[in-house]
Amino acid sequence: MARARRNKPYKLAQIYDRRSREVPFNAEVAEVEVDNPLALDSGEKILAIRSIRSDPLGRLHAHHQIDEAQYRGGRAFQNDWERAERGPQAVDTTREYVDGTGTREPVTESQRQAVLRLDRVERELGTDGAALVHDVLVLGLTMDQIGQRRAVRTQRWKDYFARRFRECLDRLALIYGFATETGTRRPERPR
Repeated sequence: MARARRNKPYKLAQIYDRRSREVPFNAEVAEVEVDNPLALDSGEKILAIRSIRSDPLGRLHAHHQIDEAQYRGGRAFQNDWERAERGPQAVDTTREYVDGTGTREPVTESQRQAVLRLDRVERELGTDGAALVHDVLVLGLTMDQIGQRRAVRTQRWKDYFARRFRECLDRLALIYGFATETGTRRPERPR
């Protein structure tokens, strides 16, 4: 009796290829390289698909309009904002008291540190820079929408807001430690 023939072995790349082949018609996605969560060796990367539809920072990074340090500085700002806003909230005295409601959560050390970093960011960026960063990174507004909110609708203003936002991202990268100052120090003025 003849032996049964075995099928060809599967290629591992084909088995674990879980990339989506179909995306919704209105999807805006970009491929990104991320750390492999199932990797045996550290530093191993895989390709993943990220939605950039309502993520202005992700869109800028996917289109190579900002670099990695600016992107990570913006994400660190968003992380601090989310951590800081989860703190205790004001008591609404107009609502009826319901028995069994839990006590307010105390402010954690990580929330306190996030608020301190956000205060430093606001001092470093100034009022206008902090407002611009908040509008883009927290509210998710485009430069066109920012111009409409400030009653300036020309292309020149949109270009200014975009340039100013990149400057703010540079500063965020410095504040959060993703970039270092380059260039020479200014000489001190003679007294």
